[in-house]
Amino acid sequence: MSAKILVVDDEVPIRDMVRFALQTAGFEVMEADCVATALTAIQRSPPDLILLDWMLPDTSGIDLIQQLKVSHQFTAIPIIMLTAKADENNKVVGLEAGADDYVVKPFSPRELIARIQTVLRRIQDTKQDEKPLTSTLELGLVKLDLDAKQVWINHQKVKTGPIEYKLFEFFLSHPGKVFSRQFLLETVWKNIHVTERTVDVHIRHIRKLLAKQHCDHYIRTVRNSGYCFEVNH
Repeated sequence: MSAKILVVDDEVPIRDMVRFALQTAGFEVMEADCVATALTAIQRSPPDLILLDWMLPDTSGIDLIQQLKVSHQFTAIPIIMLTAKADENNKVVGLEAGADDYVVKPFSPRELIARIQTVLRRIQDTKQDEKPLTSTLELGLVKLDLDAKQVWINHQKVKTGPIEYKLFEFFLSHPGKVFSRQFLLETVWKNIHVTERTVDVHIRHIRKLLAKQHCDHYIRTVRNSGYCFEVNH
């Protein structure tokens, strides 16, 4: 069964080009020209992935990401931003909001398809990972429900995106060990298209979640080496 992609962009030529590229690659395509239309489409038939422009006529793509990420029903839908905003700060804002990848216009349709396939493959790999003998993983104040893919910090349920969850699961499975950004990209992201800066963005997300329960010290930055998750240090 082909994956269903929702393209949210108010520029008809962009949607036409993306639709052609996606359909040629075997994807099913939905379209929306604003956030309101996108929300209606998502509620009616949730897509497997969203391609999202930043600048939209009713509100911004960032606003849509934030609405989806607070919804239990739609928070796991992967999102790739497709925007003319090429500044690195914009990219960081998009990733911090919850986007899984960020593609700058103009773009190569072949590269776009490759990025979509990488994100979808990563999501599928997450679903197919073998479950450990225990259904929970716990370290310090952090507990993971491995069946529900849910994170608890100090008995408080917290919302995470797929990457934040994978990072928590990886770190809790390897406490006290230092991992380079490149190793995390290859192991957690399994994605050659994102940079090491992306790792820093998601680590910052995790630290913010931990900080609410005063345990952000669990993640330690090791200069010139990477990151380490340990409770006692």
